Amino acid sequence: MAERATIENRTFEEIAIGESASLEKAITREDIELYAVVSGDANPTHLDEEFAAKSPFKGVVAHGMLTAGLISNLLGNKLPGAGTIYLGQDLRFHRPVRAGDVVTVTVTAKEKRPEKRIVVFDCRCTNQRGEVVLTGTAEVIAPREKVRQPAPSLPEVTVRRHEKYERLIERTRGIPPIPCAVAHPCEKSALEGALLAAERRIIVPILVAPIAKLRRIAEEAGRSLEGFEIVDVPHSHAAAAKAVELVRAGKAQLLMKGSLHTDELMAEVVARETGLRTERRISHVFIMDVPTYPDPLFITDAAINIFPDLETKRDIVQNAIDLHIGLGLGEPKVAILSAVETVTPKIPGTIEAAALCKMAERGQITGGLLDGPLALDNAISVEAAEMKGIRSAVAGRAQILVVPDLEAGNMLAKNLSFLAGADAAGVVLGARVPIILTSRADNVRTRLASAAVAALYAHARMTGKPAAE
Repeated sequence: MAERATIENRTFEEIAIGESASLEKAITREDIELYAVVSGDANPTHLDEEFAAKSPFKGVVAHGMLTAGLISNLLGNKLPGAGTIYLGQDLRFHRPVRAGDVVTVTVTAKEKRPEKRIVVFDCRCTNQRGEVVLTGTAEVIAPREKVRQPAPSLPEVTVRRHEKYERLIERTRGIPPIPCAVAHPCEKSALEGALLAAERRIIVPILVAPIAKLRRIAEEAGRSLEGFEIVDVPHSHAAAAKAVELVRAGKAQLLMKGSLHTDELMAEVVARETGLRTERRISHVFIMDVPTYPDPLFITDAAINIFPDLETKRDIVQNAIDLHIGLGLGEPKVAILSAVETVTPKIPGTIEAAALCKMAERGQITGGLLDGPLALDNAISVEAAEMKGIRSAVAGRAQILVVPDLEAGNMLAKNLSFLAGADAAGVVLGARVPIILTSRADNVRTRLASAAVAALYAHARMTGKPAAE
């Protein structure tokens, strides 16, 4: 076990004019992101490569006060150290600091004021090339009492990134925006999601809603509807029917749920004479961006089919496989989940899992590698699978999780969202076109990801090949 570090300060009496201390810190992208989170400073100059490339710095740079914070680090930890009270600082920034730069910070005592134990320090920060990036002075009250004790342990903090979604959204740059009928976007977040996807050139929205209500929502959101096609309808039910009609007429290749209830939209989708049915059973897929898992994690079906039978599960599995391939993610590893990894008649889902795997062997399900039944731990953890003696290409590495019923899937997806910090984009498959199924609680990133997934899949179906990286 490593010995715990010790901190020792310098009292006012011990500090000599000209005394100095230094520290060296390699600045990482995670440092910049953490500072943005703590400070709330989300200036895209520090976070968005595309935006920052157009700035005078020609790339992402660290917040100036992140570098300045290293001075506080040095004063609080080394000179004077524990018990120091920061009174003020006067700083000048000379050069930007970027991720990968190694900053050396030096403070030097230049003045002492005994009446209040004040010490003034010259401060200087340089990069690995010896270039000055920051200079200034700091004024502190030095400690009166000597301190020598073990250093307090700091909590471990990591940045939760969503690179999987960003890669999917980025991939839409390689395809034209897809016409999308948006059913009743009469709530701020629903309208914002559609317009933002339009701004990113993911979709071309056709807004189907009561026009007076839509304009009022847009005004409240500070959004302009100029340039967008609007189809005026009297209410949400009419919006659902008209949006489906636009798809049937070939005017839209995507359908997006706005602020109406899911059942209201899906009733029009599954209508036998006027809906969007195909020979395939309609199902839902959550595309989860789980920070602790290396791949996008598909969970199906957690929103449409409550207690699916074997034939329905076959379509659920095939829909998810086709989506995975259509997004350019390759042949997926599909885990058929149950509570246990052995087949037992006491748990009917295990028998259906085994049957689905046999159906894949006989060509009734194509395009993916299936294994099941698998308990959740055996599906996503190599170590758990090895402990149980399960060896397959899927166990521990699953990319699609097929749940036994809607209740299990819904609870699994929400557990990942609320306990593991995952985001959950959603799309409905098996209809004539992909359906973007968003929730009022979805954040901007999730709404964009849902639109990107649907657009990429629609493009793949229309062209016969996934979008290029």
